[in-house]
Amino acid sequence: MASDYAGYPRRETDPGADQSQVWNWARNETLGKKRIVVAPQNEAELQSIVAACGGNVRIMGSKMSSGRMLKLTAPDDMLVDLHHLSGLIALTEDSATFAGGTPLHEVYEVLAGVGRMLPSSPGVIASQSLAGALATGTHGQGLRQSSIADEASEIRMVLADGSVATFDRDHPWFHAVQLGLGALGVVTQVTLRTQPLQIYTCFKNAVSADTLEEDLLHWNRDFALSKAWWFPNENQVHVWAAREASGEEIQLYRDNNEELVTQEATSDAMNDTVEQTLEHMRSDTKIVDENGKPFRTVTRFKDFSDVTGDVYQVFCRGIATPQINVEIGIPLARTAAVIKKIKAWHQETQPHMHYPIILRCTGGSSAWLSPAAGEETCFFGFVVYYAEDGSLSEEGVNFLLAVEKLLAEEGGKPHWGKYFDASLYDWAAIYPQWAAFKKVREALDPQHKFANAFIDGLLKEAQR
Repeated sequence: MASDYAGYPRRETDPGADQSQVWNWARNETLGKKRIVVAPQNEAELQSIVAACGGNVRIMGSKMSSGRMLKLTAPDDMLVDLHHLSGLIALTEDSATFAGGTPLHEVYEVLAGVGRMLPSSPGVIASQSLAGALATGTHGQGLRQSSIADEASEIRMVLADGSVATFDRDHPWFHAVQLGLGALGVVTQVTLRTQPLQIYTCFKNAVSADTLEEDLLHWNRDFALSKAWWFPNENQVHVWAAREASGEEIQLYRDNNEELVTQEATSDAMNDTVEQTLEHMRSDTKIVDENGKPFRTVTRFKDFSDVTGDVYQVFCRGIATPQINVEIGIPLARTAAVIKKIKAWHQETQPHMHYPIILRCTGGSSAWLSPAAGEETCFFGFVVYYAEDGSLSEEGVNFLLAVEKLLAEEGGKPHWGKYFDASLYDWAAIYPQWAAFKKVREALDPQHKFANAFIDGLLKEAQR
């Protein structure tokens, strides 16, 4: 049965539907009329149009966030497309400055091409814009790094009055600007810290989830980068754990024209689990094509192999598939207790799932509104894919609602760019710098030009 829960909107599957509107990437919400979209050629033009705009302004980015983050409805509102403000601006020995509209894959390609990388691990999807990745707190995996925003050393923005301001790490408002929800200004340039490009060998394994509480901590303490997929129904975990490659492994990589090296030895330990998961997905989505994107996200766990490559080749391998994605950050110190609670809840309720729980841990972030602000954090990710007709299974929706409520009660903080029920969170209680962030907003955008109904709802004075 399909769900009609309003918080997870139905996906439009007709490509010809309402051509007058801009749709978000997943096509589950319109963002505004096409006539309100502007695409400035340069920063000076952006300054002029922002200053002249009498309505609200939101930045489109790659449109991969939930539609409510970007949606505008008034005739004098403005959706800004920054694709002209893209590319490398400057390169130094230990930094790189990119325009805000640069897609992350271009950032990674440029840096790798000169033997550099970001100290932060990449997110799995590289089509996001750099400015959008900062605004929503995009992160990778590994306790020795945090979000992409944490590698910013200087951020340049066009403000509501059309002026330009630059914030470096010594500026008292820098940690608000790092993750600003698009509510403080338009990010036009970001200077990122870089380091020499590292080659990693990633070991893939399948283990029992019986000791996941302890194992997760060991994987993240013992390896530079780690990511796990937990299949509660089958009590199994598929884990990736990466360390810097040995000299011999690096030579194999060089001999392979610096393409990802896949070891010959494979494992089929997850195959039965994967087949059961695929059955759930086929039942829920009614997708006929066995090679459809949702199925490919799971079949990659079959017959898996260890690999060697740079960090982007190894970890930036997500398959962009329309979905409802809920991701909640839990302080690492509480993660073991939360895993135990999820196990008990799962055993008691036997919730319907068609995708494993994704576990990615990061170091603490200096951004005030990062879910990892100030402490090591484990992000729990939950996914439900859309059915062929654009609906979501009722069982899948019920699972997402229940598991988010469980994690919110444990002090969890949601990923800003994904789906969450804002009524579950007391923002001022879980973010010590919440009031300080709002003061920065009042100083930079006193008329709340960079807002919409959703942003205003988040930043309203009254708490739940």
